[in-house]
Amino acid sequence: MNDGNKEHADRFDEIAGSYDEEQENACGGRYVESVENVVRCADPSTGDVVLDLGVGTGAVALRLADKAGFVYGRDISEGMLDKAREKAFENQVDNIDFKTGSFLEPNVDGEVDIVVTNFAMHHLSDSDKKLAIKRFRDMGARKIVIGDLMFFRPPDPDNLLHKPDVDNPAYVSVLVKGLTEAGYAVTRLIEIHRELGVVVGEDMGGQH
Repeated sequence: MNDGNKEHADRFDEIAGSYDEEQENACGGRYVESVENVVRCADPSTGDVVLDLGVGTGAVALRLADKAGFVYGRDISEGMLDKAREKAFENQVDNIDFKTGSFLEPNVDGEVDIVVTNFAMHHLSDSDKKLAIKRFRDMGARKIVIGDLMFFRPPDPDNLLHKPDVDNPAYVSVLVKGLTEAGYAVTRLIEIHRELGVVVGEDMGGQH
């Protein structure tokens, strides 16, 4: 784990116990709206294998496990993963696997059908965001759903949604270009806030 990842992992380990409660009101309630949109856009079938990167405490992954064949949940924070495992056990969800993994090193053997990520990719540099998308293509993903801090327009300096000291959101155009360069068509673009949205890329040819 590089120094940047370790710093983020340590920070999220510290807040894992209170994360769910805090996220209910995060970004003025828009975090929950992002989760709902990511789940709806992912829309897995019973045979699909889903990878959730930056899985956190499992808010998206556990919802998708209801419909998907199998879900991989990956995060750099063991504290977050422990909470996700607890929730899976409490809800008797057994078609899910929580382990450490990152965007560039997902720690998954074999191919996946759908990749989702919510409120996580903004910790990467723009160049690493593009590398991650190419990595998803190499894993065979036919659909990528990114719910995240992203700039639809220049942010309002007097009313920032992101935290400049820890967040590095990309402009939407950067994510769209990353998806199209990797061979995906952008099929959904949802603006929740000028700094928050969901973008969906799909392989319209259905080829892995």
